[in-house]
Amino acid sequence: MAKKTIADVDVKSKRVLMRVDFNVPQDDSGAITDDRRIRMALPSIRKVLDGGGRLILMSHLGRPKGKDPEADKKWTLAPAAKRLGELLNQEVIFAPDCVGSEVEKIVAGMTDGQCCLLENVRFHAAEQIKDKDAAKDSTLREQKDGFARQMADMADVYVNDAFGTCHRDNASMLTVPQQMQGKPRVVGFLVEKELKYLGEALNNPQRPFVAILGGKKVSDKIGVIEALLGKCDAVLIGGAMNFTFMCAQGRSPGKSMIIVEKDKIGEARHLLELGGSKLKLPVDFVAATDLKEGIETQLIEGDLPDDLRGFDIGPKTCKAYSEIVTNARTIVWNGPMGVFEIKPFDVGTIAIAQVVAETTDGGAISVIGGGDSALAVDKAGLSEKMSHVSTGGGASLEFMEGKSFAAVEVLDDA
Repeated sequence: MAKKTIADVDVKSKRVLMRVDFNVPQDDSGAITDDRRIRMALPSIRKVLDGGGRLILMSHLGRPKGKDPEADKKWTLAPAAKRLGELLNQEVIFAPDCVGSEVEKIVAGMTDGQCCLLENVRFHAAEQIKDKDAAKDSTLREQKDGFARQMADMADVYVNDAFGTCHRDNASMLTVPQQMQGKPRVVGFLVEKELKYLGEALNNPQRPFVAILGGKKVSDKIGVIEALLGKCDAVLIGGAMNFTFMCAQGRSPGKSMIIVEKDKIGEARHLLELGGSKLKLPVDFVAATDLKEGIETQLIEGDLPDDLRGFDIGPKTCKAYSEIVTNARTIVWNGPMGVFEIKPFDVGTIAIAQVVAETTDGGAISVIGGGDSALAVDKAGLSEKMSHVSTGGGASLEFMEGKSFAAVEVLDDA
């Protein structure tokens, strides 16, 4: 999936429309609490500005429905524009919308080296119309195409640097570049890096190749687990989804039964049969009667008693998993080992993060699959120790599952 990058385009005096992922966390006042996604886009942004391009950035933020402007106000990208200006040490023009005559006037007035951030693309319902729905309804098709055309007509070059939404067929991700056929359509440096690390890890791994998969739901990862069992030397399971596997083995998850996906027990059983000795499950748990910080805990091996829930992997599991990871040459990790946000249930996740970092320092390749995994290694202060920390949780999962991304396929091949 080698694609041309922004480095392959002469952007001098060109209007460059770049899709970024500024879906940053904010507090109740709207202040940005973690600007990592903005900082990750800086190499591509600076490449355009330093090259004399006229940069038009577009992104989504949060989950506005695009139907109630008053309710959607809290999702404004204005704080992102302010933070980006601080990071660039230059003014970032903030457009009050992403389409319309006022936006077109702003873009027409831009000069070389200027940067503009459009307002949240999801303030328009047309942004999230699915292609499968548009194929059945000509009105929806017209709405999506018309919305995308307004953005496409503003630009000479299209850049996709939003890996976190590459698995979606949103208008700004897919319909816009489709309508810019004949103009340069390339990836930014962030997407280039994501494709390189994930692609090489999955398709040409150094061995042993170990996958670590955690999180809440086995349903989110059935396809990923099946795909990785065909590629990996070991797949290590943690997190709440383990309890569905326990049920598939005929074992008792205790009070954790309340989070077992009963309709997925059969599929979990299939994965256990498919994986054989490759698929590793926890042998002990840090358990408690409830999920509260500082609560009294018990170490439980084997089945859990009816009055206890498991909230983290135990020390024996940490030791067994660490020994496997230490010998790995390629490591892919998606999903925490326990409820890492609450002490003392962060111990297992941090222990695994530490051994992954140490193994990476010893020459292994480590790819952290975004989402909670990225938050966990960041909390442990180990992000810089990993080979690559993805910006896209859902996109990383679908990539690992082997799904194609239409939003990437539409771009120019290298």
